[in-house]
Amino acid sequence: MPNREIVITGMGCISPIGNDVESTWEAISSGQSGVDEITLFDASEFKTRFAAEVKGFDPKEELGQKLSRRTDRFTQFAVVATEHALQNADLQIDDSNRDRIGAIIGTGVGGLDTLFKQSNKMLKGGPRRVSPFLIPMMLANSAPGQIAITFGLRGPNMAVVTACAAGSNAIGEGAKMIARGAADVVVVGGTEAAITPIALAGFNRMDAVSTRNDDPTTASRPFDLNRDGFVLGEGCGVLILESMEHARERGAKIIAELAGYGTTNDAFHISAPAQGGAGAASCMQVALEDAGINSDQIDYINAHGTSTQLNDSSESAAIKTVFGEGAYDVPVSSTKSMTGHLLGAAGAVEAVICIKAMQAGLIPATINYETPDPACDLDYVPNESRAGSLEYVMSNSFGFGGHNASLIFKNTQMNGDT
Repeated sequence: MPNREIVITGMGCISPIGNDVESTWEAISSGQSGVDEITLFDASEFKTRFAAEVKGFDPKEELGQKLSRRTDRFTQFAVVATEHALQNADLQIDDSNRDRIGAIIGTGVGGLDTLFKQSNKMLKGGPRRVSPFLIPMMLANSAPGQIAITFGLRGPNMAVVTACAAGSNAIGEGAKMIARGAADVVVVGGTEAAITPIALAGFNRMDAVSTRNDDPTTASRPFDLNRDGFVLGEGCGVLILESMEHARERGAKIIAELAGYGTTNDAFHISAPAQGGAGAASCMQVALEDAGINSDQIDYINAHGTSTQLNDSSESAAIKTVFGEGAYDVPVSSTKSMTGHLLGAAGAVEAVICIKAMQAGLIPATINYETPDPACDLDYVPNESRAGSLEYVMSNSFGFGGHNASLIFKNTQMNGDT
Protein backbone atom coordinates (compact mmCIF):
# COMPACT_ATOMS: atom_id res chain seq x y z
CA MET A 1 0.00 0.00 0.00
CA PRO A 2 1.56 3.33 -1.03
CA ASN A 3 2.46 5.91 1.62
CA ARG A 4 0.90 4.21 4.65
CA GLU A 5 1.35 0.68 5.95
CA ILE A 6 -2.04 -0.93 6.67
CA VAL A 7 -2.25 -3.50 9.45
CA ILE A 8 -4.83 -5.86 10.90
CA THR A 9 -5.40 -5.55 14.65
CA GLY A 10 -8.56 -7.60 15.15
CA MET A 11 -10.54 -10.42 13.56
CA GLY A 12 -14.01 -11.91 13.90
CA CYS A 13 -15.51 -14.89 12.12
CA ILE A 14 -18.72 -16.90 11.91
CA SER A 15 -18.51 -19.87 9.58
CA PRO A 16 -19.99 -23.29 8.86
CA ILE A 17 -17.12 -24.82 10.86
CA GLY A 18 -17.08 -22.48 13.85
CA ASN A 19 -18.77 -19.41 15.30
CA ASP A 20 -15.54 -17.63 16.14
CA VAL A 21 -12.00 -17.33 14.79
CA GLU A 22 -10.39 -19.99 16.96
CA SER A 23 -12.97 -22.73 16.37
CA THR A 24 -12.96 -22.00 12.64
CA TRP A 25 -9.17 -22.25 12.51
CA GLU A 26 -9.16 -25.44 14.57
CA ALA A 27 -11.51 -27.05 12.06
CA ILE A 28 -9.48 -25.77 9.10
CA SER A 29 -6.19 -27.03 10.50
CA SER A 30 -7.64 -30.48 11.13
CA GLY A 31 -9.44 -30.75 7.78
CA GLN A 32 -13.05 -30.81 8.99
CA SER A 33 -15.98 -30.30 6.63
CA GLY A 34 -18.89 -28.04 7.54
CA VAL A 35 -21.18 -29.47 4.86
CA ASP A 36 -24.32 -31.39 5.80
CA GLU A 37 -28.02 -31.74 4.97
CA ILE A 38 -29.96 -28.48 4.87
CA THR A 39 -31.92 -27.68 8.04
CA LEU A 40 -32.89 -24.05 7.35
CA PHE A 41 -35.75 -25.14 5.05
CA ASP A 42 -37.24 -28.28 3.55
CA ALA A 43 -34.97 -29.13 0.61
CA SER A 44 -36.45 -32.54 -0.15
CA GLU A 45 -37.68 -31.50 -3.63
CA PHE A 46 -34.38 -29.88 -4.71
CA LYS A 47 -31.66 -31.43 -6.86
CA THR A 48 -29.24 -30.43 -4.09
CA ARG A 49 -30.27 -31.13 -0.49
CA PHE A 50 -27.15 -30.06 1.41
CA ALA A 51 -25.18 -26.91 2.17
CA ALA A 52 -22.60 -25.47 4.56
CA GLU A 53 -24.79 -23.87 7.20
CA VAL A 54 -23.70 -21.90 10.26
CA LYS A 55 -24.64 -24.06 13.23
CA GLY A 56 -25.86 -23.07 16.67
CA PHE A 57 -26.20 -19.36 15.94
CA ASP A 58 -28.98 -17.84 18.08
CA PRO A 59 -29.65 -14.23 17.02
CA LYS A 60 -31.93 -13.55 20.00
CA GLU A 61 -29.20 -14.59 22.40
CA GLU A 62 -26.54 -12.64 20.51
CA LEU A 63 -28.48 -9.46 19.68
CA GLY A 64 -31.65 -9.47 21.75
CA GLN A 65 -35.17 -10.09 20.55
CA LYS A 66 -35.87 -6.62 19.13
CA LEU A 67 -32.80 -6.29 16.91
CA SER A 68 -32.90 -9.93 15.82
CA ARG A 69 -36.51 -9.50 14.63
CA ARG A 70 -35.61 -6.40 12.62
CA THR A 71 -32.49 -7.65 10.86
CA ASP A 72 -31.79 -10.29 8.24
CA ARG A 73 -29.46 -13.16 9.07
CA PHE A 74 -26.64 -11.66 6.97
CA THR A 75 -26.71 -8.48 9.07
CA GLN A 76 -26.88 -10.47 12.30
CA PHE A 77 -23.71 -12.32 11.33
CA ALA A 78 -21.98 -9.02 10.54
CA VAL A 79 -22.84 -7.34 13.84
CA VAL A 80 -21.73 -10.30 15.94
CA ALA A 81 -18.50 -10.85 13.98
CA THR A 82 -17.73 -7.13 14.29
CA GLU A 83 -18.19 -7.29 18.04
CA HIS A 84 -15.70 -10.17 18.17
CA ALA A 85 -13.23 -8.27 15.99
CA LEU A 86 -13.44 -5.06 18.03
CA GLN A 87 -12.88 -7.04 21.23
CA ASN A 88 -9.94 -8.81 19.62
CA ALA A 89 -8.48 -5.43 18.61
CA ASP A 90 -9.10 -3.99 22.09
CA LEU A 91 -10.45 -0.93 20.32
CA GLN A 92 -12.40 1.47 22.55
CA ILE A 93 -14.82 3.68 20.60
CA ASP A 94 -15.83 7.06 22.00
CA ASP A 95 -16.39 10.63 20.89
CA SER A 96 -12.65 11.17 20.53
CA ASN A 97 -12.32 8.71 17.62
CA ARG A 98 -15.71 7.62 16.27
CA ASP A 99 -15.66 10.17 13.41
CA ARG A 100 -12.45 8.56 12.09
CA ILE A 101 -13.70 4.95 12.20
CA GLY A 102 -15.48 3.61 9.11
CA ALA A 103 -17.03 0.37 7.94
CA ILE A 104 -17.06 -1.33 4.53
CA ILE A 105 -18.85 -4.68 4.35
CA GLY A 106 -19.30 -6.78 1.24
CA THR A 107 -22.19 -9.07 0.36
CA GLY A 108 -23.36 -10.86 -2.73
CA VAL A 109 -27.13 -10.81 -2.29
CA GLY A 110 -27.89 -9.03 0.99
CA GLY A 111 -31.19 -9.88 2.67
CA LEU A 112 -32.38 -12.43 0.14
CA ASP A 113 -34.06 -14.61 2.78
CA THR A 114 -36.14 -11.67 4.01
CA LEU A 115 -37.16 -10.72 0.46
CA PHE A 116 -38.15 -14.30 -0.36
CA LYS A 117 -40.24 -14.79 2.79
CA GLN A 118 -41.94 -11.40 2.57
CA SER A 119 -42.74 -11.91 -1.11
CA ASN A 120 -44.46 -15.17 -0.22
CA LYS A 121 -46.45 -13.39 2.50
CA MET A 122 -47.65 -10.78 0.01
CA LEU A 123 -48.62 -13.39 -2.58
CA LYS A 124 -50.62 -15.34 0.00
CA GLY A 125 -52.14 -12.53 2.04
CA GLY A 126 -51.82 -9.31 0.09
CA PRO A 127 -49.60 -6.24 0.47
CA ARG A 128 -50.69 -5.47 4.03
CA ARG A 129 -49.05 -8.70 5.18
CA VAL A 130 -45.59 -7.36 4.29
CA SER A 131 -43.38 -6.35 7.21
CA PRO A 132 -42.63 -2.64 7.60
CA PHE A 133 -39.02 -3.72 8.11
CA LEU A 134 -38.77 -5.47 4.72
CA ILE A 135 -36.82 -2.73 2.95
CA PRO A 136 -34.17 -2.00 5.59
CA MET A 137 -33.76 -5.73 6.26
CA MET A 138 -33.12 -6.66 2.63
CA LEU A 139 -30.82 -3.79 1.62
CA ALA A 140 -27.17 -4.76 1.08
CA ASN A 141 -26.00 -1.70 3.03
CA SER A 142 -27.94 -2.76 6.12
CA ALA A 143 -24.93 -4.69 7.38
CA PRO A 144 -22.46 -1.77 7.52
CA GLY A 145 -25.28 0.58 8.48
CA GLN A 146 -26.27 -1.54 11.47
CA ILE A 147 -22.62 -1.92 12.45
CA ALA A 148 -22.34 1.86 12.54
CA ILE A 149 -25.50 2.20 14.63
CA THR A 150 -24.57 -0.58 17.05
CA PHE A 151 -21.01 0.56 17.70
CA GLY A 152 -21.31 4.29 17.06
CA LEU A 153 -19.07 4.56 13.99
CA ARG A 154 -19.51 7.91 12.24
CA GLY A 155 -16.75 7.60 9.65
CA PRO A 156 -17.13 6.51 5.99
CA ASN A 157 -19.65 3.68 5.64
CA MET A 158 -20.67 1.63 2.62
CA ALA A 159 -21.48 -1.78 1.18
CA VAL A 160 -19.56 -3.48 -1.61
CA VAL A 161 -21.62 -5.73 -3.89
CA THR A 162 -19.30 -7.57 -6.28
CA ALA A 163 -20.71 -11.10 -5.96
CA CYS A 164 -18.12 -13.57 -4.67
CA ALA A 165 -15.34 -10.97 -4.71
CA ALA A 166 -17.25 -8.66 -2.33
CA GLY A 167 -15.51 -9.58 0.92
CA SER A 168 -12.04 -9.20 -0.56
CA ASN A 169 -12.99 -5.97 -2.34
CA ALA A 170 -14.30 -4.55 0.93
CA ILE A 171 -10.99 -5.32 2.64
CA GLY A 172 -8.94 -3.82 -0.17
CA GLU A 173 -11.06 -0.69 -0.51
CA GLY A 174 -11.00 -0.17 3.25
CA ALA A 175 -7.21 -0.27 3.15
CA LYS A 176 -7.13 2.29 0.35
CA MET A 177 -9.46 4.51 2.37
CA ILE A 178 -6.97 4.52 5.24
CA ALA A 179 -4.03 4.95 2.87
CA ARG A 180 -5.47 8.16 1.46
CA GLY A 181 -6.19 9.51 4.94
CA ALA A 182 -10.00 9.31 4.91
CA ALA A 183 -10.09 7.22 8.10
CA ASP A 184 -7.78 5.91 10.82
CA VAL A 185 -9.63 2.63 11.35
CA VAL A 186 -12.02 0.73 9.07
CA VAL A 187 -14.12 -2.30 9.95
CA VAL A 188 -14.01 -4.44 6.80
CA GLY A 189 -15.23 -7.83 5.67
CA GLY A 190 -18.02 -9.77 4.03
CA THR A 191 -21.24 -11.40 5.15
CA GLU A 192 -23.74 -13.73 3.51
CA ALA A 193 -26.82 -15.75 4.43
CA ALA A 194 -28.09 -17.02 1.08
CA ILE A 195 -28.99 -20.61 1.92
CA THR A 196 -32.57 -20.02 0.84
CA PRO A 197 -34.96 -21.89 -1.46
CA ILE A 198 -34.80 -19.27 -4.20
CA ALA A 199 -30.99 -19.12 -4.25
CA LEU A 200 -30.58 -22.88 -4.24
CA ALA A 201 -33.17 -23.25 -7.00
CA GLY A 202 -31.37 -20.66 -9.08
CA PHE A 203 -27.96 -22.26 -8.65
CA ASN A 204 -29.46 -25.68 -9.41
CA ARG A 205 -30.94 -24.35 -12.64
CA MET A 206 -27.47 -23.07 -13.60
CA ASP A 207 -25.95 -26.48 -12.79
CA ALA A 208 -23.50 -24.54 -10.61
CA VAL A 209 -23.82 -26.47 -7.34
CA SER A 210 -22.91 -30.05 -6.52
CA THR A 211 -25.63 -32.70 -6.39
CA ARG A 212 -23.59 -35.26 -4.42
CA ASN A 213 -26.50 -35.89 -2.03
CA ASP A 214 -25.31 -39.36 -1.05
CA ASP A 215 -22.11 -38.00 0.53
CA PRO A 216 -22.37 -34.25 1.21
CA THR A 217 -19.15 -33.89 3.21
CA THR A 218 -17.14 -34.85 0.12
CA ALA A 219 -19.14 -32.69 -2.30
CA SER A 220 -16.81 -29.69 -2.24
CA ARG A 221 -13.71 -31.02 -4.01
CA PRO A 222 -11.78 -28.15 -5.62
CA PHE A 223 -9.35 -29.09 -8.41
CA ASP A 224 -10.43 -32.74 -8.30
CA LEU A 225 -11.25 -34.31 -11.67
CA ASN A 226 -14.70 -35.42 -10.46
CA ARG A 227 -15.87 -32.09 -9.05
CA ASP A 228 -19.45 -31.30 -9.99
CA GLY A 229 -20.07 -27.81 -8.61
CA PHE A 230 -19.71 -25.70 -5.51
CA VAL A 231 -21.44 -26.11 -2.15
CA LEU A 232 -23.56 -23.17 -1.01
CA GLY A 233 -22.37 -21.75 2.32
CA GLU A 234 -22.98 -18.83 4.67
CA GLY A 235 -21.10 -16.85 7.28
CA CYS A 236 -19.10 -13.70 7.92
CA GLY A 237 -15.53 -12.53 8.31
CA VAL A 238 -14.50 -9.15 9.74
CA LEU A 239 -11.10 -7.50 10.06
CA ILE A 240 -10.11 -4.32 11.87
CA LEU A 241 -7.77 -2.32 9.63
CA GLU A 242 -5.61 0.54 10.88
CA SER A 243 -2.66 2.51 9.68
CA MET A 244 0.56 1.24 11.24
CA GLU A 245 1.16 4.55 13.00
CA HIS A 246 -2.36 4.64 14.49
CA ALA A 247 -2.04 1.07 15.75
CA ARG A 248 1.30 1.79 17.36
CA GLU A 249 0.10 5.04 18.92
CA ARG A 250 -2.68 3.26 20.75
CA GLY A 251 -0.49 0.26 21.65
CA ALA A 252 -2.47 -2.23 19.61
CA LYS A 253 -1.24 -5.75 18.95
CA ILE A 254 -0.52 -6.01 15.23
CA ILE A 255 -1.72 -9.32 13.82
CA ALA A 256 -0.60 -8.95 10.19
CA GLU A 257 -0.09 -6.41 7.44
CA LEU A 258 -2.24 -6.01 4.34
CA ALA A 259 0.61 -5.55 1.90
CA GLY A 260 -1.14 -5.60 -1.47
CA TYR A 261 -4.52 -5.39 -3.19
CA GLY A 262 -5.52 -5.87 -6.81
CA THR A 263 -8.90 -5.69 -8.47
CA THR A 264 -9.86 -6.06 -12.14
CA ASN A 265 -12.74 -7.19 -14.32
CA ASP A 266 -12.79 -9.87 -17.02
CA ALA A 267 -15.15 -7.90 -19.29
CA PHE A 268 -16.00 -11.26 -20.78
CA HIS A 269 -19.11 -13.07 -19.46
CA ILE A 270 -21.62 -12.54 -16.65
CA SER A 271 -20.98 -15.92 -14.98
CA ALA A 272 -18.00 -17.59 -16.68
CA PRO A 273 -14.32 -16.67 -16.23
CA ALA A 274 -12.28 -15.25 -19.08
CA GLN A 275 -10.44 -17.81 -21.18
CA GLY A 276 -7.20 -18.89 -19.58
CA GLY A 277 -8.05 -16.87 -16.47
CA ALA A 278 -6.77 -13.66 -18.05
CA GLY A 279 -8.67 -11.35 -15.71
CA ALA A 280 -7.62 -13.30 -12.64
CA ALA A 281 -4.00 -13.23 -13.77
CA SER A 282 -4.03 -9.46 -14.24
CA CYS A 283 -5.62 -9.06 -10.82
CA MET A 284 -2.90 -11.10 -9.10
CA GLN A 285 -0.26 -9.12 -10.94
CA VAL A 286 -1.75 -5.83 -9.78
CA ALA A 287 -1.72 -7.09 -6.18
CA LEU A 288 1.95 -8.06 -6.46
CA GLU A 289 2.82 -4.64 -7.87
CA ASP A 290 0.84 -2.93 -5.11
CA ALA A 291 2.77 -4.94 -2.51
CA GLY A 292 6.06 -4.20 -4.22
CA ILE A 293 7.13 -7.84 -4.26
CA ASN A 294 7.86 -10.53 -6.85
CA SER A 295 5.78 -13.64 -7.40
CA ASP A 296 8.53 -15.88 -5.98
CA GLN A 297 8.05 -14.20 -2.59
CA ILE A 298 4.53 -15.62 -2.23
CA ASP A 299 4.67 -18.62 0.12
CA TYR A 300 1.04 -19.78 -0.19
CA ILE A 301 -2.05 -19.02 -2.28
CA ASN A 302 -5.52 -19.43 -0.81
CA ALA A 303 -7.32 -20.04 -4.08
CA HIS A 304 -10.84 -19.02 -4.98
CA GLY A 305 -11.13 -22.74 -5.76
CA THR A 306 -14.90 -23.15 -5.92
CA SER A 307 -15.06 -26.80 -7.07
CA THR A 308 -16.60 -25.89 -10.42
CA GLN A 309 -15.08 -27.11 -13.67
CA LEU A 310 -14.45 -23.69 -15.21
CA ASN A 311 -13.23 -21.79 -12.15
CA ASP A 312 -10.67 -24.32 -10.98
CA SER A 313 -9.07 -24.84 -14.37
CA SER A 314 -9.02 -21.12 -15.24
CA GLU A 315 -7.58 -20.14 -11.84
CA SER A 316 -4.86 -22.78 -12.21
CA ALA A 317 -4.02 -21.37 -15.64
CA ALA A 318 -3.97 -17.83 -14.24
CA ILE A 319 -1.55 -18.81 -11.48
CA LYS A 320 0.76 -20.35 -14.09
CA THR A 321 0.58 -17.15 -16.15
CA VAL A 322 1.65 -14.99 -13.20
CA PHE A 323 4.08 -17.34 -11.46
CA GLY A 324 5.56 -19.09 -14.50
CA GLU A 325 7.52 -22.22 -13.64
CA GLY A 326 7.42 -21.08 -10.03
CA ALA A 327 3.71 -21.92 -9.98
CA TYR A 328 4.66 -25.54 -9.35
CA ASP A 329 6.64 -24.56 -6.25
CA VAL A 330 4.01 -22.51 -4.41
CA PRO A 331 1.37 -24.38 -2.36
CA VAL A 332 -2.19 -23.61 -3.52
CA SER A 333 -5.21 -24.78 -1.57
CA SER A 334 -8.93 -24.11 -1.38
CA THR A 335 -10.44 -23.97 2.09
CA LYS A 336 -13.86 -23.94 0.40
CA SER A 337 -13.40 -27.71 0.43
CA MET A 338 -14.26 -27.37 4.15
CA THR A 339 -16.39 -24.22 4.42
CA GLY A 340 -18.29 -24.44 1.16
CA HIS A 341 -18.63 -21.27 -0.89
CA LEU A 342 -19.69 -18.33 1.28
CA LEU A 343 -20.30 -16.11 -1.77
CA GLY A 344 -19.78 -12.47 -0.74
CA ALA A 345 -18.36 -13.53 2.63
CA ALA A 346 -15.84 -15.98 1.15
CA GLY A 347 -12.92 -13.60 0.70
CA ALA A 348 -13.29 -12.19 4.22
CA VAL A 349 -13.44 -15.57 5.96
CA GLU A 350 -10.52 -16.74 3.84
CA ALA A 351 -8.57 -13.62 4.84
CA VAL A 352 -9.00 -14.67 8.47
CA ILE A 353 -7.84 -18.18 7.55
CA CYS A 354 -4.76 -16.84 5.72
CA ILE A 355 -3.73 -14.75 8.72
CA LYS A 356 -4.19 -17.67 11.10
CA ALA A 357 -2.15 -19.84 8.73
CA MET A 358 0.72 -17.34 8.88
CA GLN A 359 0.54 -17.20 12.66
CA ALA A 360 0.49 -20.98 13.01
CA GLY A 361 3.01 -21.75 10.27
CA LEU A 362 0.48 -24.20 8.82
CA ILE A 363 -0.74 -24.42 5.22
CA PRO A 364 -4.40 -25.52 5.05
CA ALA A 365 -5.29 -28.55 2.96
CA THR A 366 -7.66 -29.01 0.06
CA ILE A 367 -9.74 -31.89 1.41
CA ASN A 368 -11.68 -34.37 -0.75
CA TYR A 369 -8.91 -34.33 -3.34
CA GLU A 370 -8.85 -37.84 -4.84
CA THR A 371 -8.35 -37.79 -8.60
CA PRO A 372 -5.94 -35.34 -10.26
CA ASP A 373 -7.26 -33.28 -13.16
CA PRO A 374 -4.77 -32.78 -16.04
CA ALA A 375 -6.07 -29.21 -16.36
CA CYS A 376 -5.25 -28.56 -12.70
CA ASP A 377 -1.68 -29.72 -12.11
CA LEU A 378 -0.37 -27.54 -9.27
CA ASP A 379 0.40 -28.39 -5.65
CA TYR A 380 -3.05 -28.24 -4.05
CA VAL A 381 -1.93 -29.46 -0.59
CA PRO A 382 -4.11 -32.55 -0.89
CA ASN A 383 -6.11 -33.74 2.12
CA GLU A 384 -3.69 -32.89 4.93
CA SER A 385 -2.40 -29.54 6.17
CA ARG A 386 1.31 -28.93 5.96
CA ALA A 387 3.84 -27.06 8.09
CA GLY A 388 5.40 -24.06 6.37
CA SER A 389 7.00 -20.72 7.13
CA LEU A 390 4.73 -18.09 5.57
CA GLU A 391 5.89 -14.50 5.09
CA TYR A 392 3.60 -13.49 2.21
CA VAL A 393 0.23 -15.09 1.48
CA MET A 394 -2.10 -14.35 -1.43
CA SER A 395 -5.86 -14.80 -1.29
CA ASN A 396 -7.99 -14.81 -4.47
CA SER A 397 -11.69 -14.06 -4.92
CA PHE A 398 -13.54 -14.01 -8.24
CA GLY A 399 -17.23 -13.28 -8.79
CA PHE A 400 -20.09 -13.31 -11.28
CA GLY A 401 -19.93 -10.19 -13.39
CA GLY A 402 -16.22 -10.77 -14.01
CA HIS A 403 -15.15 -9.21 -10.70
CA ASN A 404 -11.67 -10.17 -9.48
CA ALA A 405 -9.93 -9.31 -6.20
CA SER A 406 -6.59 -10.47 -4.82
CA LEU A 407 -5.16 -9.65 -1.39
CA ILE A 408 -1.60 -10.12 -0.14
CA PHE A 409 -0.95 -10.43 3.59
CA LYS A 410 2.44 -10.07 5.25
CA ASN A 411 3.45 -11.92 8.39
CA THR A 412 4.50 -9.20 10.85
CA GLN A 413 5.64 -11.78 13.40
CA MET A 414 8.62 -12.47 11.18
CA ASN A 415 9.96 -8.91 11.42
CA GLY A 416 8.90 -7.94 14.91
CA ASP A 417 6.05 -5.52 14.08
CA THR A 418 3.77 -6.95 16.78
